Amino acid sequence: MQIRTWIAAALFLAATYGPRGFEATAAEPARTNVIVILADDLGWGDVSCNGRKQWSTPNIDRLAADGMRFTRFYTAAVVCAPSRAALMTGKSTIHNGVSRNDADLPASEVTLAEVLKANGYATALFGKWHHGRPRPGEKSYVHPMDQGFDEFFGFTDAGHAWEQFPTQLWDGRKMVPVTGLANDQFTNHAVDFLKRKKDGPFFLYLPYNAPHFHIQAPPDEVALHRGKFNERNPAQPINATYAAMITRLDKCVGRVLKEVEDLGLTKQTLVLFTSDHGATFEVGNKGASNYHDSNAPFRGQKRTLWEGGVRVPAMVRWPGHVPASSVSDAPYIMTDIFPTVLAACGIRPDPALKLDGTDVLSCWTGQVIAPERTLFWEWRGEGYRQFAALRDRLKLVITSDGRPELFDVVADPAERRNVIAEHPDVARDLQSELKAWLATEVKG
Repeated sequence: MQIRTWIAAALFLAATYGPRGFEATAAEPARTNVIVILADDLGWGDVSCNGRKQWSTPNIDRLAADGMRFTRFYTAAVVCAPSRAALMTGKSTIHNGVSRNDADLPASEVTLAEVLKANGYATALFGKWHHGRPRPGEKSYVHPMDQGFDEFFGFTDAGHAWEQFPTQLWDGRKMVPVTGLANDQFTNHAVDFLKRKKDGPFFLYLPYNAPHFHIQAPPDEVALHRGKFNERNPAQPINATYAAMITRLDKCVGRVLKEVEDLGLTKQTLVLFTSDHGATFEVGNKGASNYHDSNAPFRGQKRTLWEGGVRVPAMVRWPGHVPASSVSDAPYIMTDIFPTVLAACGIRPDPALKLDGTDVLSCWTGQVIAPERTLFWEWRGEGYRQFAALRDRLKLVITSDGRPELFDVVADPAERRNVIAEHPDVARDLQSELKAWLATEVKG
């Protein structure tokens, strides 16, 4: 606890004296607000700005039109808890203690919310906080309000976080009865938070739980899509309901954006939207993502390290900084969000945090090109043993049977053609880098 307090104090001093070491003055512009919106199991091909034709996502698309759309944005993990832990800590799975879905974020890890709170930000999480089992020596799991969030309303237990119409949710540290669609409720809290904290600065984290199963949506939303798709049982239109989950999610995003605009906060608010990983074809999804080919044009799904599991929809809006209607084909990864958000807020992260992510703000604002680097993944849980490494356009995938494959994910996004025979040196280098990366794993 003393170490965490020292880090928070150091970060506060860094913010007070600014990114260039000069003391802040009253003449400086208002500090940047931050909104991070995270979908759950949303596939690359589920949003219309990535090519979806059967329904539209105009509000998510508007973020892309007003800012930057990423064509190669990667999650850091292919199941919920590790992906969210990577986002919150800026560290890869092997460094933050969360490699499995049943692992809990160590209390010693410093989250993005903690850093921003220590620097004067109001912080809130409305949605899904995925905890695992209590860690050895700890009596209970780590609550989000113990890791930097002033306000919390939503799920903590992964076993209930797939409920679209929950009967109870956490309000702070107290469980309360609720009614209605979960994401509508999260949005209600988000809009109220924005109104109350409009004078800023604030950090709003909105991890929605759609379109994660259960496959359910409000009847009025389902009615908009009923009859458009083939259904195994027309009385239970699963494919129409999946579409409804996404269009309702888009409307929730629209409500948040409208409130930001109505409050006059658009220019000073960075808004980022992405998904925790690719869509799933597992039994709970009831075949909906499979029917809609949600990860198209990529191979794979959630719980795999092919592009369908790791490449996710993403866009960022920050008017006056991120060029409107811009598209980036550079590879970025979920852990980049932590240091990049801090940079946008004028905060230098303390080296003691040992972040894996890279501050790419100057890339997003168009000042420099993205750095050349190697990105890594591992998934060793629930019977899987997969590894991957990506450098530029060439990606090494080591499957669960130990076989290495190499793909040019730009020319062959479906990863159908193994080019390892054409680039044996690259494959060997990536295997060597991957081995060295795994050797840095922090054992909990």
